[in-house]
Amino acid sequence: MGCLAQEGNHIIGVDKNLNKINLINNGKATIIEKDIDRIIDEQRKLGRIEATDNSLYAIINSSISIIAVGTPSSKQGHLDLSFIFNVAEEIGVSLRQKEEFHIISIRSTVFPGTNEKVSSIIEQFSGRKKNINFAVVSNPEFLREGSSVEDFYNPSITVLGSDNEIAVSVMTDLYRFTKKPILKVDIRVAEIIKYVNNSYHALKICFANEIGNICKAMEIDSHEVMDLFVMDKQLNISSCYFKPGFAYGGSCLPKDLKGMVAFAHDKYIKSPVLESIELSNSNQKQIAIDKILSYNKKNIGILGLSFKEGTDDLRYSPIVEVAERLAGKGYNLFIYDHNVSISKLTATNLEYIEHHIPHLSNLMLNTIEEVVQKSEIVVISHQFKNIRELLDKYPGKIFFDLARVIEDQLPNYEGICW
Repeated sequence: MGCLAQEGNHIIGVDKNLNKINLINNGKATIIEKDIDRIIDEQRKLGRIEATDNSLYAIINSSISIIAVGTPSSKQGHLDLSFIFNVAEEIGVSLRQKEEFHIISIRSTVFPGTNEKVSSIIEQFSGRKKNINFAVVSNPEFLREGSSVEDFYNPSITVLGSDNEIAVSVMTDLYRFTKKPILKVDIRVAEIIKYVNNSYHALKICFANEIGNICKAMEIDSHEVMDLFVMDKQLNISSCYFKPGFAYGGSCLPKDLKGMVAFAHDKYIKSPVLESIELSNSNQKQIAIDKILSYNKKNIGILGLSFKEGTDDLRYSPIVEVAERLAGKGYNLFIYDHNVSISKLTATNLEYIEHHIPHLSNLMLNTIEEVVQKSEIVVISHQFKNIRELLDKYPGKIFFDLARVIEDQLPNYEGICW
């Protein structure tokens, strides 16, 4: 309320709690938060803020309704959205008496599908039509307690999820003061992003704590370690590795993760987050195998065999493990990887592949097209540029993508987790 009023808007706060209403109308903040008491006092004196328990009054005298009620957890961990739906009913009833187009912005943390449900409730109780008389925008809040005013004025991004361009334009103008990106996204993307953010933040805290416990047991300064860790903006604190897809592999990540877990075990330190990483990675391999088997096809092509593109390193390659499992079940495999030459494999690389796929030379073909022609399912594990053309050329083939090579939705194409 305070920050939007400070930007020149007239704000009407609606609440059932009379104490909160009286506080606002007396120019006092309802929470303890840096700067907010001053802002509320100033904006109330300027006449830009008022509070009421009358929803009809607020909606008749505004163009945007921002839903910011609580969404507590149930005992099972699900969100209780009853407050959201109750507000939607009140808005719907009030909109019966309003002719002007009205925008409803959902700031509360909700699960995907809530925007649609809120729209349906408002239609039901108002007799109005979505995107004709009103629109609903999912606009998740990214404010931290204790620094919410600072975060409001300096967001990393502002997210708007809606199927109404007028509403997006109005909400974009509302946030015109911010110098950071204002992004229009799919509604369900807007609804889930807060969960993704907070789950990752929780993971970061637990990860740092486990590293701290291990370092302390080894008499290492954990803060010096993590200060060094966060200085790497190229890999550690960056967008690298945040692309949903297939499992990790190679000679470094599996080895070093096991080493860190072993350090903890040797010092009798529990590290459930670190220990669960390999379990999660193995689960991703199993998801790929299960999906390939579900097609019930005998001839399977694999494009890309090394643990990542741009190398011929086959050690601990997750796709090698998939190929090994499929070969063991009697499937016919056809493989292409322009970086892998059987005659040039040496030392541990050669030893590894001979142990896992001893007849690899018989499975390798010279071109991508050969693999596609001989296969019923084509599994893509590396970024190949001409895949889109092959999907069009071979509509009868199934393409199963582990690397997000294309973004199109096609009947013969499926991604592992998109």
